[in-house]
Amino acid sequence: MSPGDRRARLVVGNWKMNGSRAANAALLGALKAASPFAAGVAVCVPAPYLAEVGAALKGSAIAWGAQDCSSHDAGAFTGEISAAMLAEFACRYVIVGHSERRALHGESDRLVAEKAAKAMAAGLTPIVCVGETLAEREAGQMAAVVTRQLGAAIELLGYAICDTVVAYEPVWAIGTGKTASPAEAEAVHAELRARLAALDPRAAAVSILYGGSVKPDNAASLFSQPNIDGGLIGGASLNAEHFAAICQAAA
Repeated sequence: MSPGDRRARLVVGNWKMNGSRAANAALLGALKAASPFAAGVAVCVPAPYLAEVGAALKGSAIAWGAQDCSSHDAGAFTGEISAAMLAEFACRYVIVGHSERRALHGESDRLVAEKAAKAMAAGLTPIVCVGETLAEREAGQMAAVVTRQLGAAIELLGYAICDTVVAYEPVWAIGTGKTASPAEAEAVHAELRARLAALDPRAAAVSILYGGSVKPDNAASLFSQPNIDGGLIGGASLNAEHFAAICQAAA
């Protein structure tokens, strides 16, 4: 059995700020019709839709989750959503540290780690995102950036990092149509895997997903790499046919 066989295969759709009640119902209906999938599948949806999505997917093999959570338990934090609130809607996953949150909302590595800790305390599995910009990659800083970002989570969570999911998303490949080649993506995943293994051999079994313009026609080549365990899928997750094909490729 290869190391990849021991790790969970997972594909997560990140709807971002997209959807409507009618469109969501059609999308989820089509996904349920296409299931079951050999890999684990989940969708992380805008918070207002969590109740309806949960009701639609209850009893299916498709899990659901949120796109962010607060680093606080409760209080005067208008507009934020606590991990405990998400748990009440039976979320399994929550994305923390997505590049859009880091860039548009100024989220630091430490804040992302704190959000992951709150998610775990509420019984959720955080999907901890890391990734470099084009400028950082061209400056030869890719490894330093992603290991720094992951290192903040390891520092705060310690061995609990074993119960997270990590997602590598090269910022320059998100929504641009550009994709890291399978070899480029694999190199970063191997770097992250080594950083986890340095903490504890068990941490080397953490699933590491690739996110960055994954499509049906490149999913299989990406997912066949030794250290890529699935994908965090943006735009393609809004198309049931495309997302189902990507989910099948992860098998």
